[in-house]
Amino acid sequence: MTSILVVCSGNICRSPIAEGLLRRAIDRRDDIETPVLGSAGTIAMEGAPATREAVAAAAERGVDISRHVARRLTDPMIAGADLLVCMAAEHREEIEERVPDARDRSFTLKELTRLLEHDTAPADIRGRIARAARARDDGALTETDRFDQDVVDPLGMPLETYLVIADELDEWIDRLVLGLAGPVPARAEGA
Repeated sequence: MTSILVVCSGNICRSPIAEGLLRRAIDRRDDIETPVLGSAGTIAMEGAPATREAVAAAAERGVDISRHVARRLTDPMIAGADLLVCMAAEHREEIEERVPDARDRSFTLKELTRLLEHDTAPADIRGRIARAARARDDGALTETDRFDQDVVDPLGMPLETYLVIADELDEWIDRLVLGLAGPVPARAEGA
């Protein structure tokens, strides 16, 4: 079974929202095996709840993260994940520095989504991740793509900012799942 870990800084804003949206997007698909999903933060305070604003923004998108508990990213978490989806380049870089062999499994959300959108050949999720890593190494992203990798950290901002971030995450997560799993298969006649 595939495991996906969403990573941000404190694991109280972006990554809990993204994890909840990813879970919902995958649950909507009955054609893929549900991966093990989790989230963590590079500087998280273990056990901290998601911010009130993050909970409200996720709820606005139909996702309940009210029971989220922050976890600090550990090397065993990195080693055990098939895919690490980072909210910013700094998170991906820290992962690669801490566990160098995680490089081919570590991407920013936007980077991975863009790479997957350029690759329409059929493959399972692990195969798509491997091809995305090769495409990144081959320079498949434009300079603009490389510049625009981060999801802004809304910590300390008003609820309106969290709502904008949740909308952005929702769009990118839907595109990511499409890229990882491919289009939803057409139903057979009479099914």
